[in-house]
Amino acid sequence: MSLHVVCISVLIIGLFFCIFPSRASACTAIALKAENGDVVTGRTMDWRSFDLMSRILIIPRGQEFTGQTPDGTPGLQWKGKYGVVGIDMLHQDVLADGLNEKGLSVSVLYLPDFAEFPSFNPVLARNTIGPLNVITYLLTTTTTVEEAREAIEGVNVVSVVEPAIHIPPPIHWIITDHSGKHIVIEYLKGKLVIHDAPLGVMTNAPSYDWHMTNLRNYINLSPTSLPGRKIEDLDFKPLGGGSGMIGLPGDFTPPSRFVRAVAFTQTARPTVDGPETLYEGFRILDNFNVPVTAAEGAATLEPSDVKRSATLWTVLNDHNNLTVSYHTQHNRRVRQVNFSDIDFDTLDTMLHIPLDKESKQDIEMITIPQ
Repeated sequence: MSLHVVCISVLIIGLFFCIFPSRASACTAIALKAENGDVVTGRTMDWRSFDLMSRILIIPRGQEFTGQTPDGTPGLQWKGKYGVVGIDMLHQDVLADGLNEKGLSVSVLYLPDFAEFPSFNPVLARNTIGPLNVITYLLTTTTTVEEAREAIEGVNVVSVVEPAIHIPPPIHWIITDHSGKHIVIEYLKGKLVIHDAPLGVMTNAPSYDWHMTNLRNYINLSPTSLPGRKIEDLDFKPLGGGSGMIGLPGDFTPPSRFVRAVAFTQTARPTVDGPETLYEGFRILDNFNVPVTAAEGAATLEPSDVKRSATLWTVLNDHNNLTVSYHTQHNRRVRQVNFSDIDFDTLDTMLHIPLDKESKQDIEMITIPQ
């Protein structure tokens, strides 16, 4: 079965830029490592004034794919080696985030005004894919960060112009394997740039190296409260806990979220294993929920719109225990897909599962003893 994504990408990117011509999504990606070595990565999906209608997407082993090219001719054709569980967009087989059965995850985030892909060489069409093919290509064919690095260096990811917006999708990727290694893949000024990303954090624009340089402005931050200070005959003490984090930026811009994500992950509580780390991961990512009123385009919302947050869903991938856990804007209850429940060999096609059975909170009613 072939996956042709020309129409899909037009739909996704066209919708986005028609509503928000110069804006990017506000996604935040993090990574944590438990004391036993288990690796957990996660991200928020922040999207403006319409629902992406995301679903769980399960890709079996042996799935066949065809890469996108600018002129519509078939690009790279490959057969997937590994099963994948991820979250798609707009009821199409385009992943926003995913984990494969070997413990490799890839997350797609926006990089507007900085992402620039190479132009298309028709002679190389058979080794060419579009930006929206990258996540599926890496998840279905590689198992480690080093394999992913080699794979992306060996394929042409080209500037596929979307007819609806006249530009390619401005995106970049963070890749993590079961050992806890991370890289960020970006295309800047038409060139492939691969960054080692030891902190496992990514947001949006500017480019990744800029964010890492910007961290130098916050080297004073500490989880330890500041000591009191005596000036003349007066004693000054912090008003409460958290004084070591004074100066931590609190807005929703990508640079501020990057700094907060590093601060929170580097001061996370110790956890014994992956399942326990999920608690800490959700606690941290819940700090990055973007309210609807803080998102671009929110002024167009009507009271009847069922939009409860600009953060549509939050997902955490356990790379060693092979689970995908998430909650949504409608239902904060954590739901989990376990790879042990999936037979990737017997699936004969991709499988879709709604994130929410109903768009409302799962509330447990407490019975009062009489």
